[in-house]
Amino acid sequence: MRRSPANPEKNTRMNVTALLFDDFETLDVFGPVEIFGRLTDLYSVVFCSLDGGLIKNRHGVSIPAEKISTFPGSVDIFLIPGGWGTRKEVDNPRLIEAIKIVSDSSQYVMTVCTGSSLLARTGLLDGRKATSNKIAFNWVKTTGINVHWNERARWTIDGKYYTSSGVTAGMDMTLGFLQDRHGIELARRVANEIEYCWIQDKDNDSFVAK
Repeated sequence: MRRSPANPEKNTRMNVTALLFDDFETLDVFGPVEIFGRLTDLYSVVFCSLDGGLIKNRHGVSIPAEKISTFPGSVDIFLIPGGWGTRKEVDNPRLIEAIKIVSDSSQYVMTVCTGSSLLARTGLLDGRKATSNKIAFNWVKTTGINVHWNERARWTIDGKYYTSSGVTAGMDMTLGFLQDRHGIELARRVANEIEYCWIQDKDNDSFVAK
């Protein structure tokens, strides 16, 4: 049985702060947000970006976000999505430093898809296990040569850091997080409510072979 990497306070409402940047992947953000957002007694969700304002992705979705500089020290769960925008943002020192500051002070950090490349750039994943989108895996590995990249995993857990494979894997990881904190029955209930076929095996991603 998997256990939470920290002692869970099951009745404490936690805030989820989702990072946005130009060309973020829609489902990387809103898959986990849909899951957390159904548990309003346990989680609240806000959005942040480097400079605040409206952030638009390749699908034409625009989301208002607050400045990330207002969040250090106040984030329980920091969610970092992937998307085509990560190819540019890995070379944005202002954003990488901001991610490092918020991640350092957060209770948990969760990445989806190529979002792990942004976290890897901070150095916080050095010596830790992590995974990412399988199609972009070789590129992601170049962003953190001291990370223990696990290509086979659907998602990984190392201390407070949760990292997932591509897109829908973020939903599997989020449900796994709920299992770790609240038990499998609650996680299964949420998966059933959204009519989602939850892949519960975090160690084996069927997309590796594809």
